[in-house]
Amino acid sequence: MTQQPATPQTFTLPDVGEGLTEAEIVSWKVQPGQTVAINDVLCEIETAKSLVELPSPYAGMVVELLAPEHQTIEVGTPIITIGEAAGAPHDGAAAPSGAPTSPSAPVAADAEAPVPVMQEPGVESGPLVGSGPKADAVKRRPRKAAAPAPAKAPAPAPAPGEAPQPVATEPAPSGNAVVGLLARVLAKPPVRRIAKELGVNLAEVPATGARGEVTRADLESYQAQREREQDGARKFWTHDRAHQEQHIEVIPVRGVRKATAKAMVDSAFSAPHVSIFVDVDASRTMEFVQRLKKSRDFEGVKVSPLLILAKAVIWAAARNPSVNSEWVTAPGGDEIHIKHFMNLGIAAATPRGLLVPNIKDAQDLSLKELAIALNELASTARAGKTRPADMTGGTMTITNIGALGIDIGTPIINPGEVAIVAFGTIKQKPWVVSGEVIPRWITTLGGSFDHRVVDGDLSARFMADVAAIMEEPALLLD
Repeated sequence: MTQQPATPQTFTLPDVGEGLTEAEIVSWKVQPGQTVAINDVLCEIETAKSLVELPSPYAGMVVELLAPEHQTIEVGTPIITIGEAAGAPHDGAAAPSGAPTSPSAPVAADAEAPVPVMQEPGVESGPLVGSGPKADAVKRRPRKAAAPAPAKAPAPAPAPGEAPQPVATEPAPSGNAVVGLLARVLAKPPVRRIAKELGVNLAEVPATGARGEVTRADLESYQAQREREQDGARKFWTHDRAHQEQHIEVIPVRGVRKATAKAMVDSAFSAPHVSIFVDVDASRTMEFVQRLKKSRDFEGVKVSPLLILAKAVIWAAARNPSVNSEWVTAPGGDEIHIKHFMNLGIAAATPRGLLVPNIKDAQDLSLKELAIALNELASTARAGKTRPADMTGGTMTITNIGALGIDIGTPIINPGEVAIVAFGTIKQKPWVVSGEVIPRWITTLGGSFDHRVVDGDLSARFMADVAAIMEEPALLLD
């Protein structure tokens, strides 16, 4: 049985990572007067490394929220006061903000509330973008007749200018395919007339009528949504007869963006970067990936060329250990710490900014285990559930800019490391093989190195070893 505090207890912002000093409260999940149990989620906070849910250390009733949303506060700052509950102890999960708190009121299930900034539906990979609220689509019942007949036209005479066929009352900007679609739309003549005046394609309006028809309310709702979207598109520039005013959106720099900016400046102006590039015939890597996808051992495991590159980087670092090291400024003088383990970081673009979680002891993983780890890392980062511990201790980083169709770029080294590899897109290009020009799958690899640690010869040998695996994955079996 949970024990309620006899006197109000104040909960201070804890250090949820490794030495973090501040965090931003993204959203409160409770309100004053609401009853909570131990481990109920109080709020979501954003640190420089991840988005974290804070559980309640006490059971009782929320007395006061001491810190506002969207404000960065220091670790140890009081954020909430919890006192004794007015009624019986509450054993369930805390109700959502604004929900009734009476014992008879329904309480939210234990399902984890989605992170507000991550609610972009239908996105599984690549950049996550939202498209604004849309009217809920309603499935129409299938009609018995696929094509309408003129004889089935409504008894009242058509409005002036309307032809007996429904398609004649609608604009057909997309040709015959749209005409055929419009002919299957159910709507009363007044609704069709209004749609024609508004220039609305009825086939695009979600229908809620009893027979699957588009009602006037459906049309009005759709038009209101369309006007909101058009108004949003116009807000970038404001035009009037006298002048043109540019609107500037101001975004406070905090959280991940603040940490990333500081890290990139520190790296770029403290570590002397040297970058080299190499074109690679990755045709055999592409063939190998296809064989893995068909293998029973990899059934249900997502496999991509990034898996082979990750294995190649691990293999090449074992042959050139100094690229997997750190430049350390010690009281007795500068030192180079060579790390005989690989915590492989993978740069991931998320709505919160660039995150670089890493796979611990990647050198000990089999090819299948590495594939599973890469998939978990990507899905966790996109869902905003990356733990602070997974963001620290990296020894080398891969940035997969090819996922966005980019051939190559010059990456900046992640602070605390001395090397980073950029993976460009893989395209079919003409390639000379045994004196003949034939199409091959070609990619470009780029590497940036801290020249205090990695000399030109070492960086070239490392990149050549990575390229060798991409050209012939069978070398991994040696």
